[in-house]
This record gives sequence, structure tokens and C-alpha cells, in this order.
Amino acid sequence: MANLNIEELNTEFQNQSPEQIVAWAIGYAKNPLVTTNFRPYEVAILHLCTQVKPDLKVIWCDTGYNTPQTYQHADELIKSLDLNVQLYVPKQTAAHRDVVLGIPSIDDPNHKIFTEQVKLEPFMRAMAEHKPDVWFTNLRKGQTAFRDSIGMLSYSKDGILKVSPFYNFTDEQLDAYLKKHNLPNEFKYYDPTKVLENRECGLHI
Repeated sequence: MANLNIEELNTEFQNQSPEQIVAWAIGYAKNPLVTTNFRPYEVAILHLCTQVKPDLKVIWCDTGYNTPQTYQHADELIKSLDLNVQLYVPKQTAAHRDVVLGIPSIDDPNHKIFTEQVKLEPFMRAMAEHKPDVWFTNLRKGQTAFRDSIGMLSYSKDGILKVSPFYNFTDEQLDAYLKKHNLPNEFKYYDPTKVLENRECGLHI
């Protein structure tokens, strides 16, 4: 596929609803997927995308360090939304890693190794196996400095079109979306690779 005029499309989509953006992207895509970690508000992107394409592949890279609440939330959404989940996990168990590495602090050189093991390697393996041309994400403006710069549409470093239909939504607007569709949310979430909320996760750079 030829590269799109992202700047032009981002301007055009400012006046489009998330539903319209997803419908356009599904129509454009040959092999779309959505990624999720079942963090707060992820239910919005999962619901939105599967309303347009019910069999859309849902890539879940589970670090193995989610909270019990997140695992329960994920199980509920997989069932209630009938998600086509493709699960990817690290090659080493969390129990083994806890003994030999633990969860290093962000200023520890081993934190990079930890992030590679629990997040980056499973994610890259998933993308290599599925080879998407369109990747739906729930990135939003205001989350990190990097995300403030990309817009609703952007290209990954591998040339995959990233579509973030809720990019300009606030928490309050997402709350309204969840209320309108009677969707649950869960806030007891922990990402051991980010630690701080305003750090980039590493998948989108």
C-alpha cells in the first residue's frame, strides 16, 4: 500500500466521529488488528472496533504482571464482547524472572532487559506473525509528550498505519461513551515497564 497523506487526513478527521474513522480504516485495511492491555478505558476501543468488524483480531500481550482486577476485567470483556483474542506472553515465566531478575527500577540498567522480555519481544513476535497493515490503538493526546505529536493517524517505524480514533477524547468524553454503551471500566492496573504514568511504553516510538 502506498503511504497516505497523513497530515491531510488528520485535518479531515478532526470533524469525524470515532465510528466514522474506524469505518474508514476498516474499509481501507487488508489485514487490520487492534492491540490491548486491558488498561483503563481500553474497553472503548475494543467495543468501537468490534462493532464495525466483529472478528477483528485482538492482540493481547500479557506481561504476566497484571493485577487480579485487570485479569478479571479482561476475562469479562473477552466474553461479553466475544473478542477474537490472540494471546502473546513472554517466553520466560514471571515466577522464573522474579528469581533471576525481579522487577528492576527504571534507573536500573536491567530495566531495559526486563522491558524487552515482558513487552517488546512478545509484541514484535505478534506483529511479525500477523503482519497487519492497519493497527488500531487507544492512544490519546495528553498521555505522553510523544503521543501529543502524532495525531489520529500515524505510521509506525515499520510502516504500519496506526489509527487512534479516540485521540482527541478526554476522560470525561470516554466516560460518556462507556455510559452510553453500558461498558465497564477498571482502574486497578499496573504496567511494570512504565512505572510512571507519563512514560512512553516503548511500543509506539
